[in-house]
Amino acid sequence: MEKNQIIGFALIFVIIMAWSVINKPDIELEEAPNTSNTEQTYSADESSYDSKSMSETINTQIPTESDINLLNDQYGVFSSNAQGTESIDFLENDKFKIAFTNKGGRIKYVELKDYKKLKEDENGQDIESLVRLFEDEKNRFNYKLSVGNRTINTEELYGSINKSNNSISYNFLGNDGSVFKQTYTISPDSYLIDYNLSTKGLSSDLSKAQLEIKNYLDKIEKNYTFEKTVSTVYFKERDEDSDYCNCRSDDIEDQSDKKIKWFSFANQFFNTSIIADNRSFDGLIASTEVYDESNEDMKLTKASVSIPIGDGENDFGMSIFAGPNEYELLTQVDSDLEQIIPFGRSIFGSINRHFIRPFFNLLAGMISSKGIVIILIIFIIKMALYPLTYKMLHSQAKMGALKPEIAKMGEKFKDDAQKKQMETMKLYREYGVNPMGGCMPMFIQMPIWYALFRFFPASITFRQESFLWAQDLSSFDEILSLPFAIPGFGSHLSLFTILWAITTVIYTYYNMKHMDMSANPAMKYVQYLMPIMFFVFFNNYASGLTCYMFFSQLFNIAQTVLTKKYVFDDKKILEELNVKKAQPKKKSGFQAKLAEAMEKQQRLQEQKAAAKKKKKK
Repeated sequence: MEKNQIIGFALIFVIIMAWSVINKPDIELEEAPNTSNTEQTYSADESSYDSKSMSETINTQIPTESDINLLNDQYGVFSSNAQGTESIDFLENDKFKIAFTNKGGRIKYVELKDYKKLKEDENGQDIESLVRLFEDEKNRFNYKLSVGNRTINTEELYGSINKSNNSISYNFLGNDGSVFKQTYTISPDSYLIDYNLSTKGLSSDLSKAQLEIKNYLDKIEKNYTFEKTVSTVYFKERDEDSDYCNCRSDDIEDQSDKKIKWFSFANQFFNTSIIADNRSFDGLIASTEVYDESNEDMKLTKASVSIPIGDGENDFGMSIFAGPNEYELLTQVDSDLEQIIPFGRSIFGSINRHFIRPFFNLLAGMISSKGIVIILIIFIIKMALYPLTYKMLHSQAKMGALKPEIAKMGEKFKDDAQKKQMETMKLYREYGVNPMGGCMPMFIQMPIWYALFRFFPASITFRQESFLWAQDLSSFDEILSLPFAIPGFGSHLSLFTILWAITTVIYTYYNMKHMDMSANPAMKYVQYLMPIMFFVFFNNYASGLTCYMFFSQLFNIAQTVLTKKYVFDDKKILEELNVKKAQPKKKSGFQAKLAEAMEKQQRLQEQKAAAKKKKKK
């Protein structure tokens, strides 16, 4: 049994490491073709853009008659929009600045004014810049129109511009008087863009416009390896729960026969979402393609939806949200959009959304340091659970008081582990000791602990919040950089994780001194193996969680030592045990079945031993 248990736990460790390696994306990036007619490069510096517009001449030559005929064949009634000059225009409010291009009438990027990202230069120094969404030059935002026997892509057309202080429109005017118009309107102090698609006089065979979006997700966070595991395309069918593409590997979700309310390109802490206002998108095909760490992009995300348009004048209203994954903010935008925050599904997600999140926000409203709030939450939880902790420690104290008796029994049955275990259980029943009495606090804390496991890396509250030596509680607290990377472990050492592992070993050692492990000595070593195994896993995790784990373990040690030293009296515990021993025993149904099973097992062991002895003779 002891050898099998050691092998079993070793296999668990091997499986965890193998899982980390197998789930590590290793996909080569194929260079995306440049769909633009001309090569253009824009600096990330705002000064490279004129405050009103910037233009580049696409074609200064006078088109020949053959050119005009070619354009007519390719673009039909929209041939007059096929040549032009690209210009960049801006809208901004207190929350963001948006760059638009008249080529395709699309958003070129959204710059968030209140959020920054850090990127290392060649010397390892952090360069600070504002977070930008949808900024990659390889991105696409294209309407595919089937007009007559032609397929026209709006990304190849130049729209005429109509701009005001808070609105900008791009008009694509057909030679026959038809109109394809996109209008963007922003409000003060909001991340929401009112987006309206208007058509007029298009041919009768055009009942739908196909919107195709390609969005290369950038590496925004320090721990982009973890960021990649929660970044994907989310979508919501009307009157159904939201869903998403696989976060860890390439995936395609075909929802072409569904009515879609919204879809979202989500990073760990930011998203760009497109929401249908009163109507629905007719179907969706969404996909993700994961890149390896050597690529400058993290993932390629795509979405294609059908937008119903018809004869005559027709508007399709949408909203575009481009901003942070703040829970309260997303709930105000649209129902269920907050589900793009990876708090988890099922009961753990509910605990995070409806209990931990509001409770943390309440405390954070009174205390500015998020690290102090974490410690305060630990204190409140530990005090609330102290009655159960007291029972656990009391049970341990009674088992410690019986340790001399168990030691004698161990000597008496040292050659028969099964018999010793049976007699030990009888001894516990005789003195009224429940060896499982210390498990209740652990079981009660497990849902909370697992919910926090999802809460810290998902909540933007901790993003770039420092505490002690940790610079960002949503990422790992690197104390030492390694010259190599270990799969599933990273290329660094996290100090909170190290301290948690050390305090866990100390806490385990202290508890083991008061427990008898002679019946199953392998478990003694397993107790020390577990912190080492989890150290490998948590080294690359959010320091907010490992900070919680470390200080929670310190509270456990303090509660255990102080309670055993100042609350319990060994003499009173022995008197209590003797009183319990003298009382008549009433065996519960569970205890009776357990005793019967152990006796049956003992008989089987004796029969096997007798048969083995007889065979030798």
